[in-house]
Amino acid sequence: MSGMPLDTAAIMSTVLEGILYGFSILMFVGTMWTLTHKNRTQAVNRPIATVAILLLLLSTAHMIVDIVRIEEGLVKYRHTFKGGPPAFFADVAQVTFVTKNAIYIMQTLLGDGVVIYRCYVVWQSMLIIILPSILWCITGFTAVYSISQATSNAGNIFAPATGQWIQAFFASTLSTNLLSSGLLAYRIWMIECSISTSRTRSGSTMPVLRVLVDAALLYSVTLLPALVCFICSNNGQFVMIDLLIPIISIAFYMVLIRIAIRRPQSYLFRGGGTSDTERGNRQHAMKPLQVHISQFTQNDINDGTSPYSERPSTYKQEPDAVSE
Repeated sequence: MSGMPLDTAAIMSTVLEGILYGFSILMFVGTMWTLTHKNRTQAVNRPIATVAILLLLLSTAHMIVDIVRIEEGLVKYRHTFKGGPPAFFADVAQVTFVTKNAIYIMQTLLGDGVVIYRCYVVWQSMLIIILPSILWCITGFTAVYSISQATSNAGNIFAPATGQWIQAFFASTLSTNLLSSGLLAYRIWMIECSISTSRTRSGSTMPVLRVLVDAALLYSVTLLPALVCFICSNNGQFVMIDLLIPIISIAFYMVLIRIAIRRPQSYLFRGGGTSDTERGNRQHAMKPLQVHISQFTQNDINDGTSPYSERPSTYKQEPDAVSE
């Protein structure tokens, strides 16, 4: 093992995680406001609200376990644990270590599951999400197995019997996130290209695309260093893993909040001509958008806050706009 001492890594990771956790709480409040603002109770998108609450609960539980672990390693067992604090934090058989990693696994699987679900809603095809779903299952399997192997190699988490499975876990969750986000972004880009020639109002779906790409990059740029540190047997991976917990929540909240902020500012279509031919062409051109984009956003943010609201298929006076 190399890098900073484990007791130093534990303190640093808890402090940095606490900062990001506080920021995630603020974003959670903004997300719940976005979901409930101007909506009746029965109109709130309950599945998305449930995911947001679960992410907050898991982040909170992980933060609490980290604080307990710091107190035990640096205070409670400082003079009684053989080898002192560094040996305590190196012992992966400790209840606090197993618990915090179990929470991290649940947070990761929940975050990856949301991305796969969004990908399915936009594509409306089970075939598209087969590979991401397989990778998601592999992530869960390797995570559980790596923990069972870690407890049998309590003194060294980088031992070959443990390390290969943890590396597989990191690689599978990174691949799941990048593949699902890539398919999602590609589909939105295809829709943007298909409607760009018939658009008569300023605006596009590109802001939504940028939001999704930003969320994927935020998660990936944190997970990739964790994987590299683990391959190099560097203790910095403990810091990066703890930072991933609030970042998963922040990435989820960011998508909802940024799309809601964009909603009143621009439009995808603005009315030009009013002839029957133009109405018919516009109606035909908007069909792919109505089928895919509106369903995607309605599953994330309910009707009152969605940046793309479902519109009637008949245009009488002035063509309705699909707001962003």
